[in-house]
Amino acid sequence: MRDGYIICGTPRTGSTLLCGLLASTKTAGDPHSFYRRQDKAEWAEEWKLPHPDTMSSHDFDVAYLKAAISAGKGGTAVFGLRLMRENLGELSAILDRIYPDLPSDKARFEKAIGRVLYIHLSRENKLAQAVSLIKAEQTGLWHIAPDGTEIERVAPSQEPRYDFKRIQRELAELEAYDAAWNVWFAEQGIVPLRIGYKRLSADPAAALASICKALGVPAPNAADVKPGVAKLSDEISLDWMRRYHLDDLIKPSLPRPFR
Repeated sequence: MRDGYIICGTPRTGSTLLCGLLASTKTAGDPHSFYRRQDKAEWAEEWKLPHPDTMSSHDFDVAYLKAAISAGKGGTAVFGLRLMRENLGELSAILDRIYPDLPSDKARFEKAIGRVLYIHLSRENKLAQAVSLIKAEQTGLWHIAPDGTEIERVAPSQEPRYDFKRIQRELAELEAYDAAWNVWFAEQGIVPLRIGYKRLSADPAAALASICKALGVPAPNAADVKPGVAKLSDEISLDWMRRYHLDDLIKPSLPRPFR
């Protein structure tokens, strides 16, 4: 049995769906983005941690890690964490301060968590991923329930606007982040469990079962697996992708970001 897992992802790969599915098992932790920079103050307040100004940065890092591991277990024996590639460096630096002189990120994660399963969650269609991300940013709507009700809205509703250059930039960045995960896995000697968005969305029960098996915890009956979020892709998404393919034939490409 593994002590924990890290969902290694990028935005709009189905990570919210997967986190909800794992939490619903009641045996596989309660994963969240505990180390997303924008959310740390909110988590610290929820966990009733002392204000960072009242203690040393080292002591706060230790207290935050302890609280995150407790929350990520969700009353189970397994810790779950969702980690976007852009937050990996900062988390590694925090763990290096807590556990100095360890030789690698993998060693730091294992010192903090124990036996870790690394799940590489990726989306095969990067253009669809970029379009989904931009639409969410523009409309403020990030997730809906299967019945169509809003689950997560971060801004007032606005009409989405097609923007070739913005899609091009997001596409290049998402490709770079996903490639960076693969470079990191190779550098750390990690063989991740790979879960694709297409498989996860088409058969969430099967994807969940494969993770539970790798963790060494019981998988729920397939009939009991109920996705908590629905796809936001619609005719606007398809239209943007069609327009992008046409524009990409006649407009110059941007240089790919180096990471």
